[in-house]
Amino acid sequence: MHGGRDVANDASTVFDLVILGGGSGGYAAALRGAQLGLDVALIEKGKVGGTCLHNGCIPTKALLHAGEIADQARESEQFGVKATFEGIDIAAVHKYKDDVIAGLYKGLQGLIASRKITYIEGEGRLSSPTSVDVGGQRVQGRHVLLATGSVPKSLPGLDIDGNRIISSDHALVLDRVPKSAIVLGGGVIGVEFASAWKSFGTDVTVIEGMKHLVPVEDENSSKLLERAFRKRGIKFNLGTFFEKAEYTQDGVKVTLADGKEFEAEVLLVAVGRGPVSQGLGYEEAGVAMDRGYVLVDEYMRTNVPTISAVGDLVPTLQLAHVGFAEGILVAERLAGLKTVPIDYDGVPRVTYCHPEVASVGITEAKAKEIYGADKVVALKYNLAGNGKSKILKTAGEIKLVQVKDGAVVGVHMVGDRMGEQVGEAQLIYNWEALPAEVAQLVHAHPTQNEALGEAHLALAGKPLHSHD
Repeated sequence: MHGGRDVANDASTVFDLVILGGGSGGYAAALRGAQLGLDVALIEKGKVGGTCLHNGCIPTKALLHAGEIADQARESEQFGVKATFEGIDIAAVHKYKDDVIAGLYKGLQGLIASRKITYIEGEGRLSSPTSVDVGGQRVQGRHVLLATGSVPKSLPGLDIDGNRIISSDHALVLDRVPKSAIVLGGGVIGVEFASAWKSFGTDVTVIEGMKHLVPVEDENSSKLLERAFRKRGIKFNLGTFFEKAEYTQDGVKVTLADGKEFEAEVLLVAVGRGPVSQGLGYEEAGVAMDRGYVLVDEYMRTNVPTISAVGDLVPTLQLAHVGFAEGILVAERLAGLKTVPIDYDGVPRVTYCHPEVASVGITEAKAKEIYGADKVVALKYNLAGNGKSKILKTAGEIKLVQVKDGAVVGVHMVGDRMGEQVGEAQLIYNWEALPAEVAQLVHAHPTQNEALGEAHLALAGKPLHSHD
């Protein structure tokens, strides 16, 4: 235990806020709560930072960047640079990745200590609506925040053994580059690992039961990613669900519902993440649950007045920045500040494969469902017309979805570095900007950001570097 005081020797201590789980949602609530003068206890069984820092966002993006460097080395001659690609030193890749994590982890520990947060290391369990038991002690609070996160899911009859059938946790520490891999699941996690492994030299096949890769994205984005993956030599099978997996002499064989079979050295199960809630005392305390998720209202309140919940534990978008926002909302509500519910459509979403897929707002299909097909306008701006994208040799599009004569309600982007453009895109959506308002803003040339401005120029009826 460090920071704050030793509650083990002071049973009378009652914190303003006791947080169970030190991932994105939990530590954000702790930092903001302490900043606002709340007396906070943060309980974490592993390392503060949770999935995002240690097993998710940060390590996967480090692997993807290493893969990008490998691709640049292979393809350097098209830029007039002679370079030789000699292969992947996976131990060195892991050292690079782990050094990134270690630096961020050290900084986060320092932040928590500096805010005088009482940090308790150990496995906690909710023991009442106002207390958590951890390491033989009872930590009392006026309010309890549940933030126990998620773990990789599997499918019925599919046992993740960490050997040939692995989860994303195993994939992040794999001591070799597999010669071949089947990725079960074509969502964010699946396509990111497929992309990184392909860059490392793995023969990859993605199995997705829905009819498109990244199926929650706008269909146009999915099709653009599929085209790019074909060009890269990443194979995929869409629209048929998994039936079974079995060991072969030197790998794994996957059979689909239609009888198709695929074989590879490893099978990565990337079918999503499920909440960590079983056996933690939630039901006994009267907390309403659904399929393992804790149910909350728009202010992250459960049905128990002294308990809130945030992050992957609740059925909202499983994104670290959503956890941050939800944790901050809870801390500010408990501190008596006026809070505004999160508009989850207004949260930026990025899939960091090559090429990147980024979006904010709603899809064209959803817009038509809400407003009517005759009230929706969609415009596509091809990155071929963007100078910086040409320099980078990336292909893709920016698609805008607008309510006729009204605001832009969706921005959908595919191309290298599109994740870096989603910041302005979220302002456009969240501030309900009209195309003409964005069109009058001057974007720097030559940048990829300029493509977002040009798309709005075209939507406003005055295209510059694109056809009418």
